[in-house]
Amino acid sequence: MTGLIILLVAWSGFWEKFRERRLVSGSAGCFEWEAKQMERRDKIYIAGHTGMVGSALYRKLQEQGYTNFVLRTHRELDLTNQQAVEDFFCEEQPQYVFLAAARVGGIAANMAEPAEFLMENLQMECNVIGSAYRHRVKKLMFLGSSCIYPKDAPQPLKEEYLMTGLLEPTNEGYAVAKIAGLKLCEYYRRQYGADFISVMPCNLYGYYDNFDPEKSHIVPGLIRRFHEAKVQKQKSVTVWGTGRAYRELLFADEMADACVYLMQNYSGGEFVNIGYGRDYTVMEIAKTVGRVVGYEGKILTDPDKPEGMYRKIVDSGKLRSLGWSPRYTLEEGLRMTYAWYVSNCL
Repeated sequence: MTGLIILLVAWSGFWEKFRERRLVSGSAGCFEWEAKQMERRDKIYIAGHTGMVGSALYRKLQEQGYTNFVLRTHRELDLTNQQAVEDFFCEEQPQYVFLAAARVGGIAANMAEPAEFLMENLQMECNVIGSAYRHRVKKLMFLGSSCIYPKDAPQPLKEEYLMTGLLEPTNEGYAVAKIAGLKLCEYYRRQYGADFISVMPCNLYGYYDNFDPEKSHIVPGLIRRFHEAKVQKQKSVTVWGTGRAYRELLFADEMADACVYLMQNYSGGEFVNIGYGRDYTVMEIAKTVGRVVGYEGKILTDPDKPEGMYRKIVDSGKLRSLGWSPRYTLEEGLRMTYAWYVSNCL
């Protein structure tokens, strides 16, 4: 009888482990992780925690009571170095991963350095996702970009429109890399059962954005130009393009809230769009930034400059059906971003 009790106890312990990690038939020794919610004590790795998106995720997770983070700056861990990434995962064994690290930039930077945007993002994605699988991370979230969609896809952009047409040439290198990362997560899920999910945010702005005049996206670029114009008492500010192109914008802290929500509540094989729900013309955005900054001069356009896709708004119907929606208006988000810029970048 004693031997039987010991056997039953041992079997109970084995069964609990078996339920947590079910063997997948086929590939040698591969595991599938069942969907689980993050616990406050779980170890979380945010790749890119010092950037705009990563820092927003870090703040949001802290707000919700998570405390067990493993973090590395770019100087401490070069994500393009495969051996360094593998050593990091081997040493730290994170349980949940947010892959927010990327080489990013605006139209000018993407047009000038497409090779670097493709190569460096591919290296980071392959290294982090591959190591996450080999070290049995419970769940990984990969953050993509709405630039993955075809240039001439119908609006709003539905998830199923991916790879149905040609990409926008001005950021093709970056888009190809992001598509590869998304597909890598999809294939690890399909082939090995890994709980890797992907999200596609629309254009983002917020704290810790890149305000460099040559490499910034639309919002930080406009904030800097309007602020400098106000300080220098310039009579006009010129925006690239006709001003008639549309952009959907989401405050980065709102995007982080959506990501944490999905990490807790979604484990599907399809990626999920994260958007604001409406878009604005570039001129409307410029006027709103000018109002927030307090600039009173004229706003001009330069049609000879590129302006990218004419319209790019994502369909966030799937996200809304899962129970999440944004709270801040565009002007509210811009005011918070401008206040941060004044306090931290001047």
